Amino acid sequence: MWKLLKRIGLTQWIMISMALGVLIGWIFPEFALNVKLLSNIFLKLIKSIIVPLLFSTLVVGIAGHTDDLKSVGKLALRSLIYFEIVTTIALFLGLLAVNLTRPGDGIKLNHSSSQQATQFTNVKPMTWQETIEHVVPKSVVESAAANDVLPVVFFSILFGVALTQVQGKPKEYVLNVCEGLSQVMFKFTGIVMKFAPFGIGAAMAYTVGHNGLPVLVNLGKLVLTLYAALLVFILLVFVPVMIIFKIPFKKFFEHIKEPALIAF
Repeated sequence: MWKLLKRIGLTQWIMISMALGVLIGWIFPEFALNVKLLSNIFLKLIKSIIVPLLFSTLVVGIAGHTDDLKSVGKLALRSLIYFEIVTTIALFLGLLAVNLTRPGDGIKLNHSSSQQATQFTNVKPMTWQETIEHVVPKSVVESAAANDVLPVVFFSILFGVALTQVQGKPKEYVLNVCEGLSQVMFKFTGIVMKFAPFGIGAAMAYTVGHNGLPVLVNLGKLVLTLYAALLVFILLVFVPVMIIFKIPFKKFFEHIKEPALIAF
């Protein structure tokens, strides 16, 4: 029995936990309302990964492989252009998909959810000047504590560039620390993901217990819309890019398997 359980992969355990969460929320709705703690803990653990992993990998990526800032700049510029083009295509595909399927139609929000939605829609969007100013952190510690990614990225890039201009043991020491931190955070991510079935199962149980079984119809439409849009995006964007730049499909998907699972 134990050997059989060990053969079940993390993805399968997540699927099993989602099904069990739905059953618990449906059969024991009062109990299900008390398990939200587990899903909140899981989400907090996932969020705690972002800043240290981002900082360490960016610094090592910039300062650890070359002292030639010109080549780093060229790579950064190409990456930004690629990221901007691909992200714009993704946004258009996402908007098209969600407007075609309209998964939110028919959902009745309770009072607290309705208030949150009203607060969200009433938030004044930032101007482009405010957006640029926001990218530059007045305190990277404050931005890290708030999980505000853009200021952390800006600080990490400047830190990496500054580190390329340092020579000798100080540079070697800081790089070793950042490399060690990135390796530890990847292992940390693996540990957190072992808790995923409990956190996700608890989230499903709470959702069904709080909103009832019919909410799964709309959630199912939303998830199916997401994955249909992702499939179209992969076929129309990623596959042509991989063919143009001769990226081996099997090796690529082996490398992205873990981050894709975390995103799921």
